[in-house]
Amino acid sequence: MICFLFVGFNTHAQEKWVAPASADKIVNPLKGDANAAASGKRTYKMLCVVCHGAKGKGDGVGGAGLTPKPTDFTSAEVQAQTDGALFWKLEEGRSPMASYKTAIPEKKRWELINYIRTLK
Repeated sequence: MICFLFVGFNTHAQEKWVAPASADKIVNPLKGDANAAASGKRTYKMLCVVCHGAKGKGDGVGGAGLTPKPTDFTSAEVQAQTDGALFWKLEEGRSPMASYKTAIPEKKRWELINYIRTLK
């Protein structure tokens, strides 16, 4: 299992994390693919559950002491974001969340987005 966690001090920790408008134009090539969501769930359990929690509520044990707190993927605010915005955030990261641009292959990142969509 691969686990990445980079913790640092961020003076902008409480600012709302907004992807650039250009991210909204990124198209999910696996949108609606149930197999992709199932694969994304497996990846989520290996890499994300520790901070984001088993049900995606941002309540994982690894995230308890983090600032800002891990995102609640079940929230209306997250679910209202485009797939492209979520993909951009997964790629870029923001302290304390790592960038997964090189750590997770692109297809696996899209599968994670598809799984996150099931956490409504």
